[in-house]
Amino acid sequence: MRSMVRILGVARELLPAYAAIVVAGILVASTGLAIPFIVKAATDEVVASMAGAGGGVPAVVWLAFLLLLVDLANTLITNVGGYIGDVMALRLRSILSRNYFEKLLRLPQRYFDSELTGTIISRLQRSITETANFLNMFANNFLPMLITLFAALAIIAWYSWWLALLMVAVYPIFTWLTAITSRRWQRLEIAKNTEFDVAGGRFAEVVGQIRVVKSFVAEARELAHFGAHYDATISLTREQSAYWHRMDVVRRGALNVIFFAIYAIIFGLTISGQFTLGVMVLLIQLVSLARQPVQGMSFLVDSSQRAITGCRDYFLVMDEPVETTGRVAAAQTPRPHEPRTAVGEPIVEFRDAHFGYAGDTEVLKGVSFRVDRGERVAFVGESGVGKTTLASLLLGLYPLTAGELVVDGRSADTIPLPELRAQVGVVFQDPSLFSGTIRENIAYGRPEASAEEIVAAARRAHAHGFISALPGGYEAEIGERGVKLSGGQKQRIAVARALLKDAPVLVLDEATSSLDSKAERLVQEGLEELMADRTTLIIAHRLSTISSVDRIITLREGRIEEVGTPAELAATGGIYAELLALQGAATKAGRKQLQRYEILG
Repeated sequence: MRSMVRILGVARELLPAYAAIVVAGILVASTGLAIPFIVKAATDEVVASMAGAGGGVPAVVWLAFLLLLVDLANTLITNVGGYIGDVMALRLRSILSRNYFEKLLRLPQRYFDSELTGTIISRLQRSITETANFLNMFANNFLPMLITLFAALAIIAWYSWWLALLMVAVYPIFTWLTAITSRRWQRLEIAKNTEFDVAGGRFAEVVGQIRVVKSFVAEARELAHFGAHYDATISLTREQSAYWHRMDVVRRGALNVIFFAIYAIIFGLTISGQFTLGVMVLLIQLVSLARQPVQGMSFLVDSSQRAITGCRDYFLVMDEPVETTGRVAAAQTPRPHEPRTAVGEPIVEFRDAHFGYAGDTEVLKGVSFRVDRGERVAFVGESGVGKTTLASLLLGLYPLTAGELVVDGRSADTIPLPELRAQVGVVFQDPSLFSGTIRENIAYGRPEASAEEIVAAARRAHAHGFISALPGGYEAEIGERGVKLSGGQKQRIAVARALLKDAPVLVLDEATSSLDSKAERLVQEGLEELMADRTTLIIAHRLSTISSVDRIITLREGRIEEVGTPAELAATGGIYAELLALQGAATKAGRKQLQRYEILG
């Protein structure tokens, strides 16, 4: 329940709406409670008129008219309160969703390494939906019922303390039986949500990689895997629902016995002359009003348990440690600034750097090197030696386990992450485009860029020609992850995006290794434009590109093996010399060795 209180605390701006709903609830309860008194007066008037002592038909008609006015007021206030509650619930959902998304944007890369995308989305939808729906239902329906309950108990106590005590006894009995039920229900609900999360995670993966699924004819297998998790939820629901309803029979059976005693007492006291017929009608209606919250409590508890479980999942994410302090800035994306270091001075330096992913052995073991401003440095080594890890560390996606990273003369630990990342441009093997237009993708790092700047970046990336030929040109929709474009076209857009960002430090992470020769040539021309007058770190690139760099750093088993110019390393007999020899060998074994180093000749 503490999670529910935290939810209300998060949405403090909704307090005026809460207050309006409370006022509406009080008015709804007041008008609802007035109805039994009017019915009592009408009953007494009818009895008196039949005995010749009442006001007759006119008096009864006026009471009926008063009943109409009260009913109309109740209807109007109920709907006004319902409107406020509906809007408040949606505003609450918006606030929780924005906070959840903002939190995700601030979480470190390690969190996303261990969570499925579909699981994150499923958790968002379930937790926030369940919580908002419960609060909406509580505000619109149960709050007025609670107010009515306390008022009805007070009125019943005025006429008979014994009846009030019997009524009051209903609620602790029901609460005790519900608490017994809830503990097991919660365990089953958590297990069920886990199955939903796994199924949702796999669903998102399959949809995102549907071409792979189809190419391996894995549709039936994926469907069976997906269905198995939903079958598990059905089994858990059977157990959960059967247990809940067995206990509900016990709860409601106990209440039925108590209400039998209450009605028997009311009828007996009326017959004995202690209550008039009007009072009897009044008390029966008040007991019915007080009984409604009890009858609806099973549904309320069921909804509240789902909401509590949803809140728990929500705050599991919200309580995760973030990678940087402060909220996500609403300002424009930070712009790269002119490096503080002079040409020939180190702009990137790793000092005795150690790093390992969570639960894994160290990937980098005491790596030390420097990259001077304006220098081109290539990194070569077998798969898994830490080449791409260096790029991730430079972007601040992970902190070093030990050692120090210095960027532009400052320790990376002292540089705000947005500022650090603004100084680094990256072109990955996977261009990672977004759904939307080509213009939006090129301007992703600089959304305020002018149309002229976007076209200029596309021209330098040798992308303007194919973009202009597309229906819609720069406004052409490219689909999710740029599915409507070829690999070379997507990569040239990624190059244009990096050109427009204009960061002083550039990382090329296998930027052309997956392209055919023609596409590679076009992309390489764009990359040459991108690398001009820029500090560049090249990871596992083509040997033709590596041969033109200023220095090569070779890595083996997480350590630096050699550092030197291409000419120097070609003569040492090390990794680079081995790659040159393998490139010259047309044998199948030679090509296999090149693949082991992620290098293409």
